[in-house]
Amino acid sequence: MKATTGRFFEDFRLGEVIVHAVPRTVGPGERALYHALYPARHVLYSSDEFARRCGLPGAPLDDLIVFHMVLGKSVPDISLNAVANLGYAEGRWLAPVWPGDTLRAESEIIGLKQNSGGRSGIVWLRTTGFNQHGAAVLSYVRWVMVRKRDPQAAAPETAVPELAPAVAPGDLVVPAGLDFSSYDFAGAGERHRWGDYKVGERIDHVDGVTLSEAEHMMATRLWQNTARVHFDVTQRPDDGRRLIYGGHVISMARALSFNGLANAQPLVALNAGSHANPCFAGDTLRAWSEVLDKAETPVPGIGALRLRLVATTGAPFALRGPDGRYLPEVLLDLDFWALAPC
Repeated sequence: MKATTGRFFEDFRLGEVIVHAVPRTVGPGERALYHALYPARHVLYSSDEFARRCGLPGAPLDDLIVFHMVLGKSVPDISLNAVANLGYAEGRWLAPVWPGDTLRAESEIIGLKQNSGGRSGIVWLRTTGFNQHGAAVLSYVRWVMVRKRDPQAAAPETAVPELAPAVAPGDLVVPAGLDFSSYDFAGAGERHRWGDYKVGERIDHVDGVTLSEAEHMMATRLWQNTARVHFDVTQRPDDGRRLIYGGHVISMARALSFNGLANAQPLVALNAGSHANPCFAGDTLRAWSEVLDKAETPVPGIGALRLRLVATTGAPFALRGPDGRYLPEVLLDLDFWALAPC
């Protein structure tokens, strides 16, 4: 048999390292498509001239392009038979990716746990993306619920990894050469500096976007995400509505956050993240943020903001019910560090 049906939960082994296929060279086309799919306006990724004034050789590719590309590499080996992608932790962007770079990825299986019903299990993996020079550009942990091929098959031994609640400020990587001493606030679109944000402050990003099936399908193909649950509606136990890829929600929420966080430029760490509820084509997504923490960096004039970004179909600032569970309208709860001018 030449074709593959992909891995099921019982096929994974703790400690296994999987080298993912199809390295991909990325360029201005990916940037143009990304900015067409999302209202992305963060200027460091939009203007070579602005980036050069900030000490970089030009505008790098958006950090979430790199995230989607690296995650997409892992899908055929990890989540082709996924029920849902559940969350993220211990993520760090380690180096910028430039037009012309070639990305590849590999993953280590760091945790396995069969669900009580015996029809699926959770797989934890640490995925690392590398450029053509062998330098790591991104590393993160994610966990995904994967179907079993045979519910009666023996489950792998349970091993649940201990994950850090957040990336420590001292472990954040400031891109080499980045310098905000000549930062153009007018060009960036907002005047707010790192010092203008207070821990505990919450920001309603005001705008909303109704998600379309066509844009979602283009995005998953752009990132070479082949998870069946997004393409084949017969894989869904519900009414056949198009399930939106979680990364599509992340990028849309990040783009909406420009209104209020235009100067939160490079993403440098992904502390935690949960796809709290499924998102479907036709849903109208809105976003709000909370400042969780602030930290100085070793580079003068550059500070780090720890932000919670929430995507929702409901009202801003509503997150959990009295029972502690996410409200049904909450789609995404993302905790990350971003760099801002002081």
